[in-house]
Amino acid sequence: MSTSAKLWGGRFQKPTHELVDQLNASLPFDQRLARHDILGSLAHVTMLARQGIVSTEDARAIVQGLRAVLSEIQEGHFDFRLADEDIHLSVERRLRELIGPVAGRLHTARSRNDQVALDFRLWLRDTILDIAEGIVETAQALLDVAEAHPDVVMPGYTHLQRAQPVLLAHHLHAYVTMLGRDLARLRELYGRVNRSPLGSGALAGVPYPIDRQLVADLLAMDGILENSIDAVSDRDFALEFLAALAILMAHLSRLAEELVLWSTSEFGFIEFDDAFATGSSIMPQKKNPDVAELLRGKSGRVFGHL
Repeated sequence: MSTSAKLWGGRFQKPTHELVDQLNASLPFDQRLARHDILGSLAHVTMLARQGIVSTEDARAIVQGLRAVLSEIQEGHFDFRLADEDIHLSVERRLRELIGPVAGRLHTARSRNDQVALDFRLWLRDTILDIAEGIVETAQALLDVAEAHPDVVMPGYTHLQRAQPVLLAHHLHAYVTMLGRDLARLRELYGRVNRSPLGSGALAGVPYPIDRQLVADLLAMDGILENSIDAVSDRDFALEFLAALAILMAHLSRLAEELVLWSTSEFGFIEFDDAFATGSSIMPQKKNPDVAELLRGKSGRVFGHL
């Protein structure tokens, strides 16, 4: 009889070593997927019940338990344990504590391979929407400044030398145009991300009469990923996301550098609001554009992740 408490521990006669648990644990990283993991599980168990794979009674108990776990997470009461290994096992461990052995039926017709692929896509589509909202707000702020100063003329520079006169509004609109392309890239990516891999199993499907499209519909996804191997093994959408963000950050870094330059005494085009600047402990005349400088610095982190 197995002595392992792991979901995958059926054939093992001893528990994993503590060092192995520490090495294998992804929970410090993937606990951010907790809400999406539960949303995916709610859709999955609903499908299992409709297909007659689990009983309605068991499905109802699992749904109630998952909602209780979600409430604990949202309220900050959930006990994340490193020994749980990953977010899937962490949620299922707590679910089992709440409703007993019936919790084990939740993982019927599912592998952690297609489960995490779904979690990642659900998390990423929400993140894309959050970033897209920020892009729209930034572009609107630039347009507001441009519309408030339609006739302001400023020098246009090449090599930091005055080259041609331009309108401030025209200069700011250049960034609005760049941000528009950034938004378009994320919109296109969203369509590729918002597809369900669930039902692919470990790599070649599952031996149950599941309804993959139903799960996708319940999660408001645009469809399913047809090839099971591709669905669980490829993360090109994550690289696309990082590439889109790298381009976005290049644009924001460029804007930030111009704001830093324009705020200097030598240029004197703009002055940062006190709420978005810092000072010096020894030089009282200083007003430092730290926010813009830090934005430039953080862009390097995004480039590095790519």
